[in-house]
Amino acid sequence: MKLYSQKYVPEFHKSLATPTAEIEGFPVRPGLFDVFGAIMLPVGVNFTVQTHYGTSCTLLLFHRNATEPYAILPFPEAYKIGDVYSMIVFGLDIEEFEYAYQIDGPYDPKNGLTFDPNAVLLDPYARSVAGPRIWGNRKIDGYHARVVRDVFDWGVMPQSTRTMSDLIIYELHVRGFTYHPSSGVTHRGTFAGLKEKIPYLKELGINAVELMPIFEFDETMNSREVDGKTLLDYWGYNTVGFFAPNIRYNSTEEYNQEGTELKELIKALHDNGIEVILDVVFNHTAEGNELGPTFCFKGFDNKVYYMLTPDGHYYNFSGCGNTLNCNNPIVRLLILECLRYWAVSYRIDGFRFDLASILGRHEDGSPLNNPPLLELLATDPILRNVKLIAEAWDAGGLYQVGRFPASKRWAEWNGRYRDALRAYLKGDSWHSWDAAQSITGSGDIYGGHYSDSSSNYAGYNSCVNFLTCHDGFTLYDLYSYNEKHNEANGWHNTDGADDNRSWNCGFEGDCDDPAVISLRYRMIRNACTVLMCSRGTPMFLAGDEFGNTQYGNNNAYCQDNEISWLDWGLLEKNRDLFEFFKFMIAYRRKHPIIRKKLPDAVCGMEPLRTHDVNSEKTDIPRDTKTMAVSFAGYNPLTGKDDLVYVALNTHWESVRITVPFLGNRLAWYLSVNTWGDGQNRYFYPEGEEVRIDHEFIMPPRTVAVFTGREVRS
Repeated sequence: MKLYSQKYVPEFHKSLATPTAEIEGFPVRPGLFDVFGAIMLPVGVNFTVQTHYGTSCTLLLFHRNATEPYAILPFPEAYKIGDVYSMIVFGLDIEEFEYAYQIDGPYDPKNGLTFDPNAVLLDPYARSVAGPRIWGNRKIDGYHARVVRDVFDWGVMPQSTRTMSDLIIYELHVRGFTYHPSSGVTHRGTFAGLKEKIPYLKELGINAVELMPIFEFDETMNSREVDGKTLLDYWGYNTVGFFAPNIRYNSTEEYNQEGTELKELIKALHDNGIEVILDVVFNHTAEGNELGPTFCFKGFDNKVYYMLTPDGHYYNFSGCGNTLNCNNPIVRLLILECLRYWAVSYRIDGFRFDLASILGRHEDGSPLNNPPLLELLATDPILRNVKLIAEAWDAGGLYQVGRFPASKRWAEWNGRYRDALRAYLKGDSWHSWDAAQSITGSGDIYGGHYSDSSSNYAGYNSCVNFLTCHDGFTLYDLYSYNEKHNEANGWHNTDGADDNRSWNCGFEGDCDDPAVISLRYRMIRNACTVLMCSRGTPMFLAGDEFGNTQYGNNNAYCQDNEISWLDWGLLEKNRDLFEFFKFMIAYRRKHPIIRKKLPDAVCGMEPLRTHDVNSEKTDIPRDTKTMAVSFAGYNPLTGKDDLVYVALNTHWESVRITVPFLGNRLAWYLSVNTWGDGQNRYFYPEGEEVRIDHEFIMPPRTVAVFTGREVRS
């Protein structure tokens, strides 16, 4: 096939090139009613917006950074079809204006109608939100939008064909990842700064980054002063504009070309084999409850966009003041078009949906058996190969891990995996069965261990395993603190989760006891080993690979400071930990049997089994402190059996275990021993492993991984 780089530009329909009227001195005509938002045309700009209960619509044009409009253009009634207003305004230069709307209509709060003809409203489909570019600068006036000129050329970039189970997801915060001076990048805290770290990500070996919210949000919203420090909405889970990237993550101004730096980052990640997953927040918006501002959805159609009680108040299943009415047809359409936009215009590979159980609620808050939004996203042709990942719970108490309405399409953050493995690894032996099920792919809740034929789930492609994420302790803190230490948040340590299943290894916080420090890092290695040797998609928090700490804060949503910024100085201090993560990631990628079922092993080992201390016993006691999991299959690519045996000893004493007999041609070789050999060596590349014929002594609180292969002469 011969390829050309020239883009095809469709001919602009001549019937739209001629004005039919004039409003306030601007030539206009009815516009493109089926294209929401504001788009540039050869003759001007097309503006399309909708309101169901509103009675009139007015377009406001502002000079750049101005607070008062220089033009006020009411939409004529003839420029309306159904609930949609559309108008082409001729002669506009997109670099010379910003825009917003005003909607008039009835004011009847008890019935959910809160129209204010004086409110300046942001376009729900705005591709760019105007405002201060400098992080932390408070916005004092209303939100305006800009028209974006998309000049980015993706070239020939095929969509990734990786399955969920082949991903290793690395969750990070764009600002926090590089803002610490130790990051060594030129553009700290920006998309460009993250791009500078791609060589590091490649060396680590991950193949997907999950970016915490990058949709437009206002970090100064609800800012506070606590002990002389300004606390911001650092995480960004209060969305202002769903179609617009956060311009304060840019390193340079991008007037009317917003998103270019982000696209350059995504293309560079893709060129290096790394997929991009966005953490998206469709469960609520930044408008809050009755006391919150009106800058967008409340003004367009409060009753449509939000779940309201019978007396007009806001349901709060998000814990953030309001709840988006996701299964209303208008809201469904907005969410679908938003995801399509990011998949097409930004080539996003997947979306993780914050508090996704809200996406399955009816407008009265009750859970739906077959939520139309979830089915719509699961079957949409544009999103066909895009990963969809649900955080399958919400703040209203709806917990759906293993029961999320998935249509054989959605994956879930496996909260059971996190809870069971956190507890078991620190010695809570009564969680052994849940831990074993979790390591083997959570087949009890995701449709069986060996098949993708479940009526609801796609087997091991349904499950995202994690021990840490942005919400909670870092991996270092998980083994350094028994209790959360969120005093810096200003809520007297009442915020954040109390059920952390953490263990300080004998001392709370930083200490200089070599025995405690040694134990903590062994526990981290244990966690990493188990995560990388579990069936399902592993995900871990940025910085865990070199022992990053948040000083015991398990809810650092407001900490734009050293608490949340990654301290890259720890990378050199804990280089051996980083090398361990690298090895485990590479080991997982080398052994597909961990990730998925293969043809039956020639040696006769069963595909997937749990084992007691004696490997011949495959039924483990409910409260065992020591167990193992085996994976076995034939790898057609190598022409050899792929055999992995993972043993966990969570006891504080050594335990003698046996490994399965493989016959005379094959033997087990020790690939990982988190206890170490006394010389800070915890893993052994192929050719350097120690052969284990029958027995192995598991030191206290240790994980070991054995690889089965042909006997070396």
